Amino acid sequence: MSTVRLPGLIDVHVHLREPGATHKEDWDSGTAAALAGGFTLVLAMPNTQPPITDETSLQEALRLASQKARCDYAQYLGAGAENIDHLASLAPRAAGLKMYLDQTYGPLRLDDMRHWMAHFENWPQNQPIVAHAEGRTLAAMILMAELFNRSIHLAHVSKAEEIVLIRKAKEKGVQVTCEVCPHHLFLSQEDALSIGEGRSEVRPRLNSLEDQRSLWENLDVIDCFATDHAPHTLSEKDSNNPPPGFPGLETILPLLFTAVHQGKLSMDDIVLRLYTNPRKIFNLPEQPNTWIEVDLDQEWIIRARELYSRCAWTPFEGRRVKGRVERVVLRGKTAYEEGRVLAWPGYGQSIREIGLS
Repeated sequence: MSTVRLPGLIDVHVHLREPGATHKEDWDSGTAAALAGGFTLVLAMPNTQPPITDETSLQEALRLASQKARCDYAQYLGAGAENIDHLASLAPRAAGLKMYLDQTYGPLRLDDMRHWMAHFENWPQNQPIVAHAEGRTLAAMILMAELFNRSIHLAHVSKAEEIVLIRKAKEKGVQVTCEVCPHHLFLSQEDALSIGEGRSEVRPRLNSLEDQRSLWENLDVIDCFATDHAPHTLSEKDSNNPPPGFPGLETILPLLFTAVHQGKLSMDDIVLRLYTNPRKIFNLPEQPNTWIEVDLDQEWIIRARELYSRCAWTPFEGRRVKGRVERVVLRGKTAYEEGRVLAWPGYGQSIREIGLS
């Protein structure tokens, strides 16, 4: 056995579905899945039911998290047309501001660029802005970052044209960072048939092998890996109107470790994109006495029945991988060990609220 110790990892893009859709996931099951996947800190997206867009909804989300979360966390706020003027006061308590510029799951979407600009003007300069932007809206977001001379983080980049554009923007000194998801690195349109028509629905969509290859060829441009953990039940995915999204918290690390064995990545690449850069980009505090232990040589087959996510399926069902999380220590306590989540609901801390009165 080759056991390696890594810092507690950070997923900057997860959907925990609470409030409003706890049959898919909640703070309890989702953070249990996070620990099983090697993550000690997750940043939760705001497209819940209702969405997290004001003080009342933020307080409710944080209340639920304080009762249920097993790992540490922070909650994003969602940008809307009606909340431009009053979000800034909530920024210190939030993971960041999420702007939805293309269609995805949930009610949040901003179509009017005047609203984009107003949020850029009002949101504090030292607090992150994350954008769901694809193709031309991604290009428009890069323009906004340049016009307002502030940083922007682009979620789930998936296309060759996007990664080339981001490279050019960085070369020009635009303050842009980006993330890529495991399903865009390890799946393509070629896999959709075997996964199933409804089950393969995701946003951004699974793209071509050329797009997938371009992501691997431009890893130096990619700042973070993020799961975009977006659970839906199998009955929903197999329906006539399947919602987009894949679970991913428990499968990203074995997929990445397998890529290390294949010579496509290094362990330093993983730590940089799941720990060092997330902390820097999102101004995240250090978690004291926190680490994970990984058996890099353990070979196993991904099976949904062994996972903690409530949605109970994975697009990587049956895939053989090499490398597994064995133990997670969070703030000095063993939170996960050999398949068992040991941290109790409520053990997780709101990292943005520590020290706030």
